[in-house]
Amino acid sequence: MFSIIVKLFFLVIIQTAVTPFIRRLAFVLGAVDNPNARRVNKKPMPTIGGLGIFVTFNIGIFILLREQFPTHEAFSILLASSVMVLTGLIDDILELKPKQKLAGQIIAALIIYFLAGIRMKEIILPFSKQVITLGWWSLPITIFWILALTNAVNLIDGLDGLATGVSLISLSTMGVVGYFFLHTKELYIPIACFILAAALLGFLPYNFHPAKIFLGDTGALYIGFMISILSLKGLKNVTFISLIVPIIILGVPITDTVYAMIRRKLNHKPISQADKHHLHHQLMRMGLSHRQAVLCIYGISLVFSFVSLLFLLSPSWGIWPLILGLLIALEFFVESVGLLGDKYHPLLNLIQKMINSTRRSDPTVEVWHLGGEKPNQLKRKTSRDNKDN
Repeated sequence: MFSIIVKLFFLVIIQTAVTPFIRRLAFVLGAVDNPNARRVNKKPMPTIGGLGIFVTFNIGIFILLREQFPTHEAFSILLASSVMVLTGLIDDILELKPKQKLAGQIIAALIIYFLAGIRMKEIILPFSKQVITLGWWSLPITIFWILALTNAVNLIDGLDGLATGVSLISLSTMGVVGYFFLHTKELYIPIACFILAAALLGFLPYNFHPAKIFLGDTGALYIGFMISILSLKGLKNVTFISLIVPIIILGVPITDTVYAMIRRKLNHKPISQADKHHLHHQLMRMGLSHRQAVLCIYGISLVFSFVSLLFLLSPSWGIWPLILGLLIALEFFVESVGLLGDKYHPLLNLIQKMINSTRRSDPTVEVWHLGGEKPNQLKRKTSRDNKDN
């Protein structure tokens, strides 16, 4: 284990050394993000930082920690992730249409399903322990899982260091959960999580505000894709807990994505149409600086990670209260920051009504109308004042 930790630190150093070369390559290839109405950068920024993360991760898999990984699966994941990186790279240079980008993602997901053999096959229901075989549903559910998490990470890549830091926290939590809690014999999965986290840690100093290089779609798609298949690898026979834990760990990108889809649907806009109402935009609109908004979302991501550990430590009867409490807290937060708009406040309005009704029904409060008889409280106070005088 000590040798693995040393090699992980070495990967951080490799990533730190590789990134400046990737930055120069981005300018040569024309992979540059120019300022516009949707961007927060004020000057042209190189945008294929994820290419360096891809290189560092595979150095860890195929050179430094080669003995930890099965050959067929490692090469299958390499092929699929190469398709994803190529899709992102072309998009960063030439800007693909949404359907073209989606086609590349589906091809990568199909390679994972058919060549790597990583897929959801069964779901074990809570309490009853009943096993549901997915059958032919296995393919669409697996593809949906991969596409959903891949694009969730891509959508939160809107501020310097945001997607990098949130993914780093999520991968570290997934590695801890896989190594210490799931007791799986396939320890190479948590090790792979730590390898990718090490690459992100080496990249973060270049990507944190003020950024010197962006992840770009090359990086955001690749990181989201790897998170989806690493979480999926432990879900071949899915229990309720093993299904919900990665969803909670990735609570920030998933929440932002789901509410973005709802928001665009409510506003009668295409789901694929970008806007400036994501979580980080709303936090900055509330007065937070660029760096403060990113650190705030890091904190929220840590809370989600902590809650995921509570699910693993809780008895079976404690799962549902945790889920209910998490959903209420999430809805309260979403309404507070206005993710669905300034007029969407059902929970806050309900709380306000409850407070107002409590105030009206409080029997200790006496109301004195001008010209009417003074309440007993005021009579007692007046008599005490006369005595003092």
